[in-house]
Amino acid sequence: MTSDAPASPLLRVLGRVPYEPTYAAMRAFTDARTPDTPDELWLCEHDPVYTQGIAGKPEHVFAPEGVPIVQTNRGGQVTYHGPGQVVAYPLIDLKRQGIYVKEYVYRIEEAVIRTLADLGITGHRVLGAPGIYVRLDDPFAHGALRGPADPRDPFRGLGKVSALGIKIANHRTYHGVALNVAMDLSPYGRINPCGYAGLQTVDLATLGVHADLGDVAARLGTHLTRLLSA
Repeated sequence: MTSDAPASPLLRVLGRVPYEPTYAAMRAFTDARTPDTPDELWLCEHDPVYTQGIAGKPEHVFAPEGVPIVQTNRGGQVTYHGPGQVVAYPLIDLKRQGIYVKEYVYRIEEAVIRTLADLGITGHRVLGAPGIYVRLDDPFAHGALRGPADPRDPFRGLGKVSALGIKIANHRTYHGVALNVAMDLSPYGRINPCGYAGLQTVDLATLGVHADLGDVAARLGTHLTRLLSA
């Protein structure tokens, strides 16, 4: 007797890899897959690189200082990848999962929120700004956000700890989500992260949580696998 329920994504731990070949491999996997191709989840860490989304504006990168800039076909604006950051690429057939894009994004963000909760940090969503944010004054507080202190500045008092950018082709996903663990954060100061001038980017170490990169990757992989198998 067979089940129609989707199997868990096949987990692949790639280690530290350059961005462009990984991007090319994701595209090739997605282009070649069939309705029977199992889903996969890739976990990795990248060499320093700025990546631009399809709506990315050159003026949001104002001082790259030798860090390569790669144009991609994901959504969103510019972000940075580098050592000390966990990157997860879910390669998921949404049609087989029976979910739509909004639900898919929600589940990815939920996996990050649960990973942070494992480490005692409370992650928050900000309406209209994909990714996960933390309260800078108390990242361990459990209360929900009640709205920004200044409606004209939705990020006041917040730091971004996780960025999300996806691409969907024929109901199949690639690109994914990054969670900052223990990074050199200075490259974020040379861009407008995700297109927002002045948006502060943080990592777990900045928040006072000194976690092993491999442990954080394993936790994120576990939560993504569970949320993308139902």
